[in-house]
Parts: sequence; C-alpha cells; structure tokens
Amino acid sequence: MPARRPFARLLPACFAILLLAGCAGQAVREPAPLRGAALDREVERLMQAAHVPGLALAVIEDGRVVHLKAYGARDLEQRLPLTTDTVMYGASITKGQFAYAVMSLVESGRLDLDRPIAQYLPKPLPEYEKYADLAGDERWRKLTPRMLLSHTPGFANFRFFTPEGGYDPNGKLRFHFEPGTRYAYSGEGINLMQFVIEVGLGIDVAELMQRQVYDRFGMTRTSLVWREDFAANLAIGYDPQNKPLGHKKRGAVRAAGSMDTSIADQAAFLAGLARGEGLSAASKAELLRPQIAIDSVQQFPTLLTDATQDNRGIALSAALGWLTYREPQGQAWAKGGHDDGTNNLALCVADGRRCMVILSNSSNAEGLFKYLADATLGPTCLPWFWNGYIPYDHPEWREPAARAQPHPACAPLPRP
Repeated sequence: MPARRPFARLLPACFAILLLAGCAGQAVREPAPLRGAALDREVERLMQAAHVPGLALAVIEDGRVVHLKAYGARDLEQRLPLTTDTVMYGASITKGQFAYAVMSLVESGRLDLDRPIAQYLPKPLPEYEKYADLAGDERWRKLTPRMLLSHTPGFANFRFFTPEGGYDPNGKLRFHFEPGTRYAYSGEGINLMQFVIEVGLGIDVAELMQRQVYDRFGMTRTSLVWREDFAANLAIGYDPQNKPLGHKKRGAVRAAGSMDTSIADQAAFLAGLARGEGLSAASKAELLRPQIAIDSVQQFPTLLTDATQDNRGIALSAALGWLTYREPQGQAWAKGGHDDGTNNLALCVADGRRCMVILSNSSNAEGLFKYLADATLGPTCLPWFWNGYIPYDHPEWREPAARAQPHPACAPLPRP
C-alpha cells in the first residue's frame, strides 16, 4: 500500500474518543454547512474538477427544503440546462422508497415482516418460472420480508453476477449463504419482495408506490415506468469521459430500481420522511433501525467475504431498504443509486434533522459525494470507502490493493 496511508491501521481508539468526546478533552470546532452562494460556488467548483456535466442538489433542515437547485447540463450536445424538474434516472434510491411503501402494508396488517413468504404465495416459489432455479433447495421457505428488505436473503445482487462481481449471462438464481445470516446487497431480494406483494397479496406495486409515495408527497415527475411527458425535460446520462449514454425508457416495474424522478420530487419525499409523514412513529423507527451489522470491506462485489472492523465504531448496519449508522450528530441513514451515467445519494444525519439528496447524470459524480455531504450537512461519517464513493482526487483508492487496507469510517480524508 502507498506509504502515505499508515494511519489506516491506527484508527479504533483515538477516533472513537475524538468523535464522541474530543481527544484530550479538547473541543473540535466543525465548519458550518454551506448555504446560498457559497454552496453554489462549491458545487460548481467540484463539478468542474471532477468533470460532472449535471448535478441536482436539495438540502433539508427540520423537514423543510432550504436549498433546491440544479447545476450544469442535462444534454451537453444540445446545451440544455438541468433544472429542478428535469427527469433523471433514480436507480437504486427506488429501493428506499419501496421499503417505505412496504411499511404501510405492515402498518395496516397486510404484511408481517417475519412471516415466511411461503405463507403468502399460492404455490411454492420454485413453481413460478422466474424462480424455478431454486427447485430442490428448501431454504427459500426460510425467507421473510425482513430478510428481503435488509439484504440478507443469501442471493447475489442479481443472478447474472458471479461471486467475484463478474458477469455471467447464463447465471442461475441460487443461495450463496444461509438466509438471514449476513448482509449482501441484493436487488434480487428486493424484486422478490415485489413479487410476493403482487402475487401473494394481489397488490400492484406501481399503484402502491403511486398512492403511498408519489401522490402523498406531490411527486408529479416520478414514475416506475417511462412516461412520454418526461421527454421534454430529460437528462442524458454520461460515462466517465462524458460520452452520452442516452436514457433508458424502462417499461417494466422493478422495485429494485426502475424509477425516473426529479430533484424536486426527491426533496419532497426526503423532507416528508424526515417529518415522519405517512407512517406512524413506530413504523418509521422500524424502517430505519439497524437490522443487521455490516462488516464487509466494501459493498461491491456483494458476495466477497473479506471483513473489517473499520466501520464498527459507527455501527454500520442495514435497515429496511436503507443503510444506517451512528455518528456524533446522531443516527444517520442513507440510500444510494448507481448505474452507467447515473450516481445518486439520499442522506440524513442528526436523527433526520438534516438531509441532502443528490441526483446526477454522470458516472463521475460519486467522486463528489463525501465532499458534498460535508459541505451541506457539516462533517459527516459517511462511509465513503465502503460505499465505493471514492473521492475524485484520490484515484488510488480505486485500485484493488486498497481493499486490503480500507479507509476507516470518520477518519480525516487524506489529501493527495
């Protein structure tokens, strides 16, 4: 490993003391979050440095949107500006909002988080064509909604991914570990939860999301499938070299990530979640509480078993559809979204009193997430290395060797 990273082995004791009490009893003055023109300048500076064509940002304080702005272009070739109503691909932030909608079914008594899914389905899961690969493995009977929503079913992210993170177009769905025993991010699990709701409960997930989320929060530019009225103000995705990738017009509902949306809509949802609207206090607490501790070195590839204690100090855990952890500001929860030409992040800290959400049309935007989180919310313990949010000016952390010595949570970000 590069010589400039020896501190990565020194973390546990002093960081815990520094964060929670202050080393040697000395208070640490934290820089104030940026707002107004100062925040605009910082966003624009970072976008230029990291070659991000378009980025939209919202900041929420005490359940109220205090900053809502779009920066850069939605279409470089046509020189069209990104706006707060521009439709962008939401990717996996869909999962967090799906989990919110699922909790409404739990609250109404339609669904029990700990009841095996076998009790909801009219026939055994392997008898459905989509899940025929599980025939002969009775572990599917152990699966519960809690396991599916907390990414502990034992599946790969998607069946066509190998354990090493490669692509196998002929991959079959199978269990890679005993359900409920450890965390491994799984879009397959989320989509199976959708299947259980639709087939077992007879509830259309698109209608559920429309009623419980989009209509509730006035999200008029959001849908789980493509709508033709989106075309007039649509973001084009860009690869790391700013080559245009277009925008996929998704025609099938996928709870794991088919949502198109706008920054204005995402700000409305996150502000509503922070206020606790639409769910009882108990249901919101269950949605966001730690379900299982996470000790993996990085989130992807999902099935690698390399472990670390670097995130133990912040109690990094899976919630239901969300990630959660603790920091000096209080409990934090987050949900990211990633695809070619799309990087997004919703993050709340201080027990939900301060939040931000980022939507981008760039494969480069994740390199800004740690800096933007600190700029908008104050210094945070966002586990950027675990998430793969490698800062744009630290490319060496993308090298495979970095996995052998991961960056500790809440460690000062090393300067290049």
